[in-house]
Amino acid sequence: MTALTIALPSKGRLMEDTLARFSGAGLGIRRIGTERGYKGDIPDIPGVAVAFLSASEIAAFLKSGRIQMGVTGEDLVAEAIAPGDTRIAPLLRFGFGRADVVVAVPKLWLDADRMADLESIAPAFRATHGRHLLVATKYRSLTRRYFAEHGVTSYRIVESLGATEGAPAAGHAEIIVDITSTGETLAANHLKVLADGVILNSEAALFRSGSARWSPEARALGDEIAHRLQRR
Repeated sequence: MTALTIALPSKGRLMEDTLARFSGAGLGIRRIGTERGYKGDIPDIPGVAVAFLSASEIAAFLKSGRIQMGVTGEDLVAEAIAPGDTRIAPLLRFGFGRADVVVAVPKLWLDADRMADLESIAPAFRATHGRHLLVATKYRSLTRRYFAEHGVTSYRIVESLGATEGAPAAGHAEIIVDITSTGETLAANHLKVLADGVILNSEAALFRSGSARWSPEARALGDEIAHRLQRR
């Protein structure tokens, strides 16, 4: 009988690195059904069910309590909940899946080097173009919080449905908030990160849901998983 459900990334390098980390800790994952099945278990720890979900789904499921534990990016958890929200709690950073959530603008903007500059240039931009500066991003909550912290109010968010870094060149936005690992893609699109524009240093981590139901058995299983991964 399942007492605890833990969700792991379902694809890509994040999935591969996560499975390797679990295997190295003696927590081999067995998929149920096919190699690409979305369910599994940990044979060495009966009572644990494994769900393979997208990284963004894992953050949402932790928040709602549909799963008790999960591995996903810190950026997605920070987007899902506000600081101090206890519905998701970090347990262990893994050291892989590293990337930064950043604010970037066109390199040609010579008068924009810091967040405060965005507010300074906004009036002239609006007078010329008849609208606020547009920020393309998938990180709406992180963007609003960070811009507010830096006193930037003269902007509007437009949802990024594709490659965010291409939004300025396509004329969809002037500014982007996106995730970057090496900065190469930003450079290729003639963008620069503002000097104080790093919103978050993110990596993959193990999280615990504060919204989920935790039986004594589930707590014991969760502690065992976290302990083994910590020793690894």
